[in-house]
Amino acid sequence: MEMDPQTEPSLLPTPIASQMAGHLTRAAEPTRRKTASEAAAEFFSAKISNENTRESYTRDATQFASWCAGRGLTLEAITSVDVAAYRDQLVKERKQPATVKRQLSALRMLFSHMVTTGAMTHNPAREVKTAPIRRAEGKTPALQPEQMHQLFASFDPAKLIDLRDRALIGVMAYTFCRVSAACKLTPADYIDLGRSTFVRLREKGGVEREIPCHPVLAEYLDAWLKASAIAGSSPLFQTFTGQAHDALSGRALGRDEALQMIKRRLKRAQLPSLFSNHSFRATGITTFLENGGQLETAQRIAGHADSRTTKGYDRRATRLELAEIVRVKY
Repeated sequence: MEMDPQTEPSLLPTPIASQMAGHLTRAAEPTRRKTASEAAAEFFSAKISNENTRESYTRDATQFASWCAGRGLTLEAITSVDVAAYRDQLVKERKQPATVKRQLSALRMLFSHMVTTGAMTHNPAREVKTAPIRRAEGKTPALQPEQMHQLFASFDPAKLIDLRDRALIGVMAYTFCRVSAACKLTPADYIDLGRSTFVRLREKGGVEREIPCHPVLAEYLDAWLKASAIAGSSPLFQTFTGQAHDALSGRALGRDEALQMIKRRLKRAQLPSLFSNHSFRATGITTFLENGGQLETAQRIAGHADSRTTKGYDRRATRLELAEIVRVKY
C-alpha cells in the first residue's frame, strides 16, 4: 500500500533535513557582487600563493592605481586606451620589456578576477599587447668556476657567520635552488641516510623535491650545524643579533637580507658586485652542463617544467664567445 507523499516521513532526521533545506534555499538566492576592494583583497591573498609573485603584483597594481589617480580616472572609467597609454609610459621610461610584460600581466589577472566576481563589467587590459621578448638566454650573470673558488676561499671557518653564509651560498650553488627555497630550509630538511645525504627543498608553486647533497655541500652544512647547534624545525639559516654577530635570533634570513649578504661577500672576495642570489642558480646549471651533465638532468635538479627554461640559464655560449673573440688582435 503506497503512502501519501504528504504524510511520508523524511528519510533524514528532522534537524539535518532542516539544515539542508536552509542551505539549499540560501544557495538559490542571488550572490552579492563583491566590491572592488573585496575583489582585489581576495585576488592578492587567496589567488596568488607565491609570496614573491604576490609582492611584485601588489607593487605593480599600486603603481598603476597611482598613475590612474594622477589622471582622475576611476575604476569604472578605465578603458583599454588608458591601459595602453600606461604601457607606453612604461616604455618611455625605459622600463625593461620583461618588466612591462609582467606589469600588464598583473593588471590582466587582477581585472579578470574583478570581472569574475562582479566588481567590474569588463577587463580593460585584456586586449592590450606588449612587445614580444626573444632571448636565446637569460640575463642573470653567472660566476666563473675560478670566481666561485675565490668566493668560497674568502670565508673564515672560525667565524659562525661565515659558516652560515658559506652553507647558504653552497645550497644555492650545488642544488640550483632559488634563494627563497634556501631560506625556508630547516635542519630537518637536511636528510642523512648514512651513506648519502639529501636536501628537501620547497620551491614556488608548492613543488617539493629532494636533491642529493654534493660532498662539498654536505661538508659546509655539517660544519654550520655543528657550530650553530640549530636543530629540529628551527630555520636553518637565521639572522644574527648583536654587534659581534655571535648570537642567533631564531628568525629566518629573508631573501633581501640574503642579497645584502651576497653583496658583502662579493666585496670581501674582491669580485664584481653585479652578481646576485639568482646568479648561483645560473652558475650551478652552467658548470653542470660544462662538465658533461645532461640538459634533462639539469632541468630535474632545477625543478623546471620545461627544458627551455633551464636552457635560459646556460651561459656556455657566452664563455665560448669570449674565448673566441680574443682571437681579434691589433
